[in-house]
Amino acid sequence: MGIIAQIIYLRIIVKLAVFDFDSTLMDGETIDFLATPLGLEERVSAITHRAMAGEVDFFTALVERVELLKGLSRDQVDEICSTLPLMNGAYEVVSGLKERGYRVVCFSGGFRNATTPASKRLGIDADFSNILHDRDGILTGRVGGDMMFSFSKGDLLLRLQKLLNIDRSDTLVVGDGANDLSMFKYADTRVAFCAKSILKDEATDIVDTKDLREILKIV
Repeated sequence: MGIIAQIIYLRIIVKLAVFDFDSTLMDGETIDFLATPLGLEERVSAITHRAMAGEVDFFTALVERVELLKGLSRDQVDEICSTLPLMNGAYEVVSGLKERGYRVVCFSGGFRNATTPASKRLGIDADFSNILHDRDGILTGRVGGDMMFSFSKGDLLLRLQKLLNIDRSDTLVVGDGANDLSMFKYADTRVAFCAKSILKDEATDIVDTKDLREILKIV
């Protein structure tokens, strides 16, 4: 696509939809799947649950959980991430929103190993997540990236809105946990999807059925 065509394309964008990944676009938590080969699924899952409920700082929980993945091979990570189960209705909600004039983006406190291939499969326009550090193909237990903090999703959403000239009235956000609260601040349509109570309290719409197609009834 040429520069002029890209500019014209951006100008006709009128709506933005941002989805969380884990337990929203994907049925489960990526880091819990990664912890399974190490026999640490229950330990990691317990920390995940506390973080999503807002009981512990997201950055602290992320660092603590990733440290437990130290020693896992990058090949194992990629193999596990390639078979993660997508949420029921994921394909339909993405295509349905695009038909309604939305650009669809994924924000995840998880990892690019999972969000990038899933976004390609679903036809999502862009994904923003974190990167698991490895040395010689083995995870070091360190992490960095776009979504490290509790404020990260809101911060990036606000910048995308300014870049694309999209108002909060034309912004839809969908999530399930406490780290989605920051992006809820900048959208008029806020969907809590099979979510923790802390997020439901700030939502305009609540979907308690594991079927993303329900969102198409809202927009």
